[in-house]
Amino acid sequence: MLNSLDMNTMMKYQRKNGSLFNSPATTAAVFQHLNNADCLSYLQSVLQKFGNAVPTVYPLDIYARLHMIDSLERLGINHHFKDEIQTVLDETYRYWLQGAEDIFLDPTTCAMAFRMLRLNGYDVSSDPFYQYSEDKFANSLKGYLKDVSAVLELYRASQFIIHPDESILVKQSSWTRNLLKHYSSPYQFNADKLRTYVDNEVNDVLNFPHHANLERLLNRRSVEHYNADETRILKASYRSCNLANRDILKLAAEDFNLCQSIHNKELKQLGRWIVESRLDKLEFARQKLAYCYFSSAATLFAPKLSDARISWAKNGVLTTVVDDFFDVGSSQEEQENLIQLVEKWDVDVNTVCCSEAVKIIFSAVRSTICEIGEKSVERQGRNVKDNVIKIWLDLMRSMFKEAEWLRTKATPTIDDYMQNAYVSFALGPIVLPALYLVGPKLSDDVAENQELNYLFKTMSTCGRLLNDIQGFKRESEEGKLNAVSLHMVHGNGVVTYEGTIDKIKGVIEDKRRELLRLVLKEKGSLVPRDCKDLFWKMMKVLNLFYMKDDGFTSNEMMYSTVNAVLKDPIILNELL
Repeated sequence: MLNSLDMNTMMKYQRKNGSLFNSPATTAAVFQHLNNADCLSYLQSVLQKFGNAVPTVYPLDIYARLHMIDSLERLGINHHFKDEIQTVLDETYRYWLQGAEDIFLDPTTCAMAFRMLRLNGYDVSSDPFYQYSEDKFANSLKGYLKDVSAVLELYRASQFIIHPDESILVKQSSWTRNLLKHYSSPYQFNADKLRTYVDNEVNDVLNFPHHANLERLLNRRSVEHYNADETRILKASYRSCNLANRDILKLAAEDFNLCQSIHNKELKQLGRWIVESRLDKLEFARQKLAYCYFSSAATLFAPKLSDARISWAKNGVLTTVVDDFFDVGSSQEEQENLIQLVEKWDVDVNTVCCSEAVKIIFSAVRSTICEIGEKSVERQGRNVKDNVIKIWLDLMRSMFKEAEWLRTKATPTIDDYMQNAYVSFALGPIVLPALYLVGPKLSDDVAENQELNYLFKTMSTCGRLLNDIQGFKRESEEGKLNAVSLHMVHGNGVVTYEGTIDKIKGVIEDKRRELLRLVLKEKGSLVPRDCKDLFWKMMKVLNLFYMKDDGFTSNEMMYSTVNAVLKDPIILNELL
């Protein structure tokens, strides 16, 4: 083949290190014909490093390090290597700013570097992906090789849109997704034909987009699909212990099972709390402890986050009970009584409660708030009880307003509805108190800052709209209004159901991207990143729960999914 090629034309692919495509074999073949000094220098440097044998691709350092970090994160053991990961990311960012060929001339490395740097708060542009548009990728080396790893990484990178002018990522998401779907057909990607786990990777990335991929579920799937003996093939097969090894798999399995044993103890503790608080005596209330605790354990899984998990789960149970109380389980007198009790706070529950239901709910809410206040003293150096009381009052007042609309058959404007509905969606008591328990100091000034309020409103608006789309039919049958029905009511008969759903889905997508931008924002941000992450973690929970139906109401909520996180251990011997 070399005899039929114009060697001088091929030299346009020569890199600064003297190689062609970082390939010793290709570079050697060209050197035989042209005696190019830079080719020789590259070959000598490789031989000097490796002796009488050379790797298929060299250098592979940046890719190998990023792949290692990605593996550690996907396996859920990155918290053991924080300093090492930070060092690699800082170094990668320096290479990015320098325009390093090893990043920008390889679509896989470029996409991986972009995704990991952006996800960790580094300021990186999506402009480099213009060189990997659909037609250009098809005519590239990795496109010719049908390299599924490159397509996978380009697709993953496309999910991190945070600016309105990133149309390149929107297009990239579309064509790479279609190509990955095509891969599931008889058409084959040759470059990875020895990777027996590639089908699992493709299915995983297509079925679980980043915004609906709970960490612990991702960790479990990654452990179960991990190929400790991974071999890849380009023009020759190669293995690298930096890309996969059994020690990493063993650590991941042991870490997962250790966390799961802690989660089991906490879940039993919460079960006793429900009985002791007599919440199980409220016949109108849904019992959703497993789901509430699952949502915390699947995202805040580290052992040191126990206080945050317990707060998240208890408040999840209580908001469900209070929602059902205002929805179907109380009179107007009972609703007003509950709100007044929280406002007054220091009261004798045996004399001021107008019903047993009010007494049970107020007592459980008060004891939980006091417990969070006591825990916050250890982490924040002050008691945040009053802050949490305000969060609960905001929720109850918003739920009371919705109950009033239903009683009076009022039809609010869409703006009035949404201004109340993002609060009544009840994420406030779940997410906001947990901010004080995840580690960083959070002053009252920051807690009341516009940035944090905007994070909360953006997350809650997304959740409310997801809920209203999935719950439209059920709520319409119950005579309740929501965002979907109000758009149609105020549309004067012109707005269709399909048009409304499309419009609301567009709003959800915009809000989701805005939330990701806020979470990843470093410059000018006052809220600590560990705290901001909670809003994105809840967003993932919501997108998973509402992926197919109203997951919080459906009897077919993913039982096996919950068990995978809370009950079923990973059997390492089966994986090996």
